[in-house]
Amino acid sequence: MRFFITGTAGFIGFHLARRLLQDGHDVFGFDGMTPYYDVRLKLARNAILAEFPAYQFTEAMLEDRSTLDGALAVARPDIVVHLAAQAGVRYSLEHPESYLSSNLVGTFNLLDAAKHVRPRHVLVASSSSVYGGNTKLPFAEIDRTDFPVSLYAASKRATEAMAHSAAHLANMPTTCFRFFTVYGPWGRPDMALYKFVDAIEAGRSIDIYGQGRMRRDATDVGDLVEAIVRLADAVPASGQSAGEFDSISPVAPWRAVNIAGGRQVELMTLVDTIERAVGRVAEKVMLPMQPGDAVETYADNRLLRALTGYVPSRSIAETVADFVAWYRDYRASTAGSTANSV
Repeated sequence: MRFFITGTAGFIGFHLARRLLQDGHDVFGFDGMTPYYDVRLKLARNAILAEFPAYQFTEAMLEDRSTLDGALAVARPDIVVHLAAQAGVRYSLEHPESYLSSNLVGTFNLLDAAKHVRPRHVLVASSSSVYGGNTKLPFAEIDRTDFPVSLYAASKRATEAMAHSAAHLANMPTTCFRFFTVYGPWGRPDMALYKFVDAIEAGRSIDIYGQGRMRRDATDVGDLVEAIVRLADAVPASGQSAGEFDSISPVAPWRAVNIAGGRQVELMTLVDTIERAVGRVAEKVMLPMQPGDAVETYADNRLLRALTGYVPSRSIAETVADFVAWYRDYRASTAGSTANSV
């Protein structure tokens, strides 16, 4: 099949594109190469994808509508996967304007442009952050998402709403998948796993927010990609429900799906796992919660299992070991440069 993927130079987009190319599909990548973190990491990911003859890449922002329209016209995709976004809860406190442009304008352009190429299925990245101030656990797709506690979360909630509107107006089958903290090789330097490993390897202290009491439903990136690949074939149809836990819309071929293993990892357990993988104990600076952070996330994954027969299962120890091995190889390959600076 032909896949059009936004954000292919990003962490998750890279892994998804590589998996699809390895499976023999054609992949058309689209990425703005923004400097949210060091662009050289994005260039390194994209260089690996460029080794596949079936990969074509357009470097542009989603706000550039004419270039986006042209890329979609060339791709003629069966499946569109929208992963490009301005990420990060904490960054949204300091640079809110970037979320309006990337996550709202960019998403609108992608959805509006997709209507003209009529893909079989559009898949749009959302986030567990949309559950906001909810205290009911685990988070289920049919729970209310009206109380975001950060602008990042609000932008992802708006992404889901825009996707539903487009699905209804254009009868365009759309799935919004909600990520729960994703880790793995080639991960983002702003995320805890990368930051902790980088600091411990260099002998620096690490900041532990929330006094270490936070808990996350963490997902291995390989497991996440497997779920997305399977969801691509789970095309929603309005009113066709997989059960009482299904978020399927009554007025559009649209649903939201959690992608997570349904297992929480405490922050201090993550730190201990990293220390064992690195072989060094970290100096820890205990700090209070930061604004916009959730105390815990925990996914109800019954809908994912019903739609795909699959749920993420890799342990955090396996994911951390894979990351540390990649990190050390990457450091060695970029010795003498600042390509992995954070």
